[in-house]
Amino acid sequence: MASVLDSVNQRTQLVGKNRLELLLFRLEGKQIYGVNVFKVREVIQCPKLTAMPKLKASVKGVAHIRGQAIPVLDLSAAMGHQPISDLDTAFVIVTEYNNQVLGYLVHKVERIINTNWEEIHPPPRGAGKDNYLTAVTDLNGELVEILDVEKILAEVAPSNEAVDQKLVDEVRDSQSEAHHIFIVDDSIVARKQLERCLKELDVEVTSKKNGQEALEYFQGLADEGVRIADKFLLIISDIEMPEMDGYTLTASIRADDRMSDAYIMLHTSLSGVFNQAMVEKVGADEFLAKFQPDELASRVMARIRSHKS
Repeated sequence: MASVLDSVNQRTQLVGKNRLELLLFRLEGKQIYGVNVFKVREVIQCPKLTAMPKLKASVKGVAHIRGQAIPVLDLSAAMGHQPISDLDTAFVIVTEYNNQVLGYLVHKVERIINTNWEEIHPPPRGAGKDNYLTAVTDLNGELVEILDVEKILAEVAPSNEAVDQKLVDEVRDSQSEAHHIFIVDDSIVARKQLERCLKELDVEVTSKKNGQEALEYFQGLADEGVRIADKFLLIISDIEMPEMDGYTLTASIRADDRMSDAYIMLHTSLSGVFNQAMVEKVGADEFLAKFQPDELASRVMARIRSHKS
């Protein structure tokens, strides 16, 4: 256990090509869950929690960690299971993503595994739409369920997803022709956030669930003679996705002469550990931390204006 706790902060600084490191943990049952290490700030024994008024039922309280008040979510309760029963032996996984810090209360932390995004797959169709999974993988015959942390955060701490009306009007007025934006993200919550924002700007949207689906779609268009840069004003891609991550998708687009001039924005929830050098290395044009509707609208308007000139 000590080696896991000691190594988390170091491992959050690593970025690999189409590779993924998962911190594995359990709630009250036997099921193994995983969270991307890039979203983990640290793992600690559950500290004293302070009850606060008007918290969600699944939020156990607030922990004061390194001078910061951090809400601690009982993941088991949030997912509709039995709450974590023994806080004295429980752990808190302190996460940072979407520009927010949140603690996950869990029963037991297992270890970190290093795998490839090709080994990570979308949840089975029978899982339904109300689950908290974004992907699954196999570990020595056991199913590891990877959590859709964006969905969890959206339910615990909903953010304002509306675009400032002045910005909406400016973007609409700046368009002298119809524009089409492509988005790729494995989280249904993140996709819907983007789709709502872009459609409010009167922009046509096409979306896919992961980098492999997106690349195959682009290759099919290119085979038909369609120039990707002409069809799409902008490609907005998540980084962490099953089967193919956003880094690999970007590098693959740049390596294909038929689509290499497409404009790509990496849209990431890795607000605390984002690696600018890696973005430049794979050839993305820019990045934006999730989820900032006004900033996204401003970027779209800037892209429209540059497209005109």
